[in-house]
Amino acid sequence: MNISVLSSLTSLRIYCEKEDFSGWDPYDGLNSKVFQVLPFFKHSALCRLLVIQGFKRSPVNLRRIAFVPKEHNAKGIALFLNGYCNLYHALQKGVDIGMLQKDCLGKIHFLAELLLSLQSKGYSGACWGYNFDWQARRLFLFPKNTPTVVATSFAVDALCEAYEVTRNENWLNAALSAADFVINDLHRAEYGDGFLFSYSPLSGNNTVFNASLLGSKLLSRCYHYTKEDEYKRLAKESVKACCTAQNEDGSWVYGMLPVQSWIDSFHTGYNLDALQTFQDLTGDVSFQENINKGFEFFIHNFFLSDGTPRYYHNQTYPIDIHCPGELFVVLSKLDKFEEWKPLAENVLNWTLKNMQDKKGYFYYQLKPRFSSKIPYMRWSNAFMFNALSHYINR
Repeated sequence: MNISVLSSLTSLRIYCEKEDFSGWDPYDGLNSKVFQVLPFFKHSALCRLLVIQGFKRSPVNLRRIAFVPKEHNAKGIALFLNGYCNLYHALQKGVDIGMLQKDCLGKIHFLAELLLSLQSKGYSGACWGYNFDWQARRLFLFPKNTPTVVATSFAVDALCEAYEVTRNENWLNAALSAADFVINDLHRAEYGDGFLFSYSPLSGNNTVFNASLLGSKLLSRCYHYTKEDEYKRLAKESVKACCTAQNEDGSWVYGMLPVQSWIDSFHTGYNLDALQTFQDLTGDVSFQENINKGFEFFIHNFFLSDGTPRYYHNQTYPIDIHCPGELFVVLSKLDKFEEWKPLAENVLNWTLKNMQDKKGYFYYQLKPRFSSKIPYMRWSNAFMFNALSHYINR
């Protein structure tokens, strides 16, 4: 075991526990108490977009002076919960991670209950969204707590993993009810031989491939426990559509719209994770070739030999913390850690050297000139906590 990763994880864990897993987010600018009392800005789509992008892109953290509160984020809590479940399994294997098994179980219980309390209300099943209004670039508004298939999929993953550790039926039942949210509340858009699940119950957001695959992943999880054939059938329809969209070289663009035509590392990783989970939990291996092609593109295009991660397949900057973090998740899910151990070590060492602060938290993005080293709880710290837990529990 790489000693530096244990030290890094301990430092990160202590920081996040001290903050009670609450913090800022790249997209939380509209939570500003100053912004909320300015009606002109509050009700203008363009102004909302400018505020969000301004806060997100600024290398200086504007949140204190704009009175943006630190809050819990459902996806972030899910990532922490999944991470502690991985650490519990590592403890069972005899790995010394600097905490006792009972303390790890305590964190699992706390985070699972917190995650349940953060559910969005009024839908067919359990579902989760974000703790801020989010203005999309197409001037499409996602109001605070609007559930998304992305946040919900991460929450279901974490609750199922917590169930496997504790056998708490309440957590499993909540996770399984999310299948009703996906089936009844999300829209579907025909594509290829199948369909794409929408990003949220709102209309006009059914063009994102990784979101649809996360819907398939969620239904695969539920099928694993219930053996409900409808879950498997619908999951496969979405998988077929997204595999139809895969390019010949194994890559995926982000989405169907012209403004979604980029190819990036961590959304490619989400696709591979979802496809592998579908295969593992349903027994359907029809898409193994898609996984193989996708992984070859992922591993050969998003990481340099010295460990530098790349955001895009043809462009390194900005180096987002998701870029190295998703590598460890993909290698874990596809059982390829040993095969790619030298690269994983290089990426790990590069990331710890360049993107972790001495206080324990991880930076958001590195850029050639003005980097953003703001300690975002969901985007940076929860994501890397989960990623490092996969590395340790491999």
